[in-house]
Amino acid sequence: MKLDVTDLRYLTSEEFRVLTAVEMGSKNHEVVPSTLIAQISGLRNGGVNKILGVLAKRNLVAKVQNSKYEGYRLTYGGYDYLAMRALSKRDSMYSVGNQIGVGKESDIYVVADAEGHEMVLKLHRLGRVSFRAVKEKRDYLGKRKSASWMYLSRLAAQKEWAFLKVLHEHQFPVPRPVDQARHCILMEFIDAYPLHQIDQVPSPGKLYSQLMDLIVRLAHAGLIHGDFNEFNILIRRSDGEPVVIDFPQMVSTSHENAEWYFNRDVECIRTFFRRRFKYESAIYPRFKGTIGEGGKDDFRLDVVVEASGFGRREMKVLEQYAESVEESQSESEPDGDSDEEEEEGDEEGGDEVKDTSEGEDPEQVEDELSGDPEDSKAAAADSALESESSEAEGPPRSASASPSRQVADKDQENSFSAKKRKEIRDKAAIDAYKERARQKQKYHSRRGAERIGRAKGSKSKQDNRVKLWD
Repeated sequence: MKLDVTDLRYLTSEEFRVLTAVEMGSKNHEVVPSTLIAQISGLRNGGVNKILGVLAKRNLVAKVQNSKYEGYRLTYGGYDYLAMRALSKRDSMYSVGNQIGVGKESDIYVVADAEGHEMVLKLHRLGRVSFRAVKEKRDYLGKRKSASWMYLSRLAAQKEWAFLKVLHEHQFPVPRPVDQARHCILMEFIDAYPLHQIDQVPSPGKLYSQLMDLIVRLAHAGLIHGDFNEFNILIRRSDGEPVVIDFPQMVSTSHENAEWYFNRDVECIRTFFRRRFKYESAIYPRFKGTIGEGGKDDFRLDVVVEASGFGRREMKVLEQYAESVEESQSESEPDGDSDEEEEEGDEEGGDEVKDTSEGEDPEQVEDELSGDPEDSKAAAADSALESESSEAEGPPRSASASPSRQVADKDQENSFSAKKRKEIRDKAAIDAYKERARQKQKYHSRRGAERIGRAKGSKSKQDNRVKLWD
């Protein structure tokens, strides 16, 4: 849909309050009942119905007639208004200009701040007819079975924001990130042309080398763009340097299809240069050689941003297990004191797991919906897995064993390590899935929906407002 911000300046705080209530109710209802909207907003029922009528005329909400109850659903127009109001409150955006781009999953607009500095606003619009297979081709849902297109757009914006921020911090040629809210991303405006609109360049060989070096540099950092083509590459007007955009589909080099994505990015550039500039080179990067040689970028950005194919929790479990194996191999004789210290560490780890399960705040529903794991629970799970792996290793062997015996034990230990790594990795994934399911059941139950917006304390007994499900 086309963005129309004409009515944005005329919406009152009460209307935004009702619009936010519809968004909150959409977490548990496809069609939000009018009585639930009144409860969440905290306004009188008659006033809420009037405001809902005004919002419906402006196409910010849509009224749905149901046989069971009467309710409303949030539209992309209302979602745009909520996101832009959040950016405006943070003084990140002041005015909206023309539309400069449209794609299969986003719309691009020129905006400006209060000082007149131009920026780019990207609105994610998943669910279009030209891109309906996002639930199959992208891993936005994770372990979830289903979600609305607006929620998927929000997840896509959060993922692209994470990629854009970490790439800019490590001096990659990407636009400077400014702000992010819901399904919107605000970034630097670059005076450049898309590569597919350029008919000729001064030196095709130089530009070809720059793009191939950029693919290799990303791979050394543990990332693959996944859609590296002429539509996602900008050429600066001032110096002719390339700038890369569009990152939601990036994957890790540890992904099961990483080689296929890498070769596709390379082949897209080769095909374009051969067709447009009549330039073809026999030198191009290969996936195995690129991953094997490494580079100066000795950091793993795919672990930092938890790219598709590899996660931070899995890396932490494997690193801690490797450290425990090295410590056990370095010890030549068993020591009673070290065993006692290890037992104390295990007991402390158990207390930590118990403490993190208490005192949870129901107001963290939005963080749970975004799928971000809590650091305390991740640390507790990692410590529990580490203690289990250390117990499974057994006491260290004596240094007086024969050389042949040591070689046989070493081969057996290597095979055991590979098997144990897989078991720990699978267990970590199962524990994380169970924890997310438990939190989802806790915060998405019918009783939790009833409590939203309800007054607390002694005044709640004197509340005479209409309550849902009496």
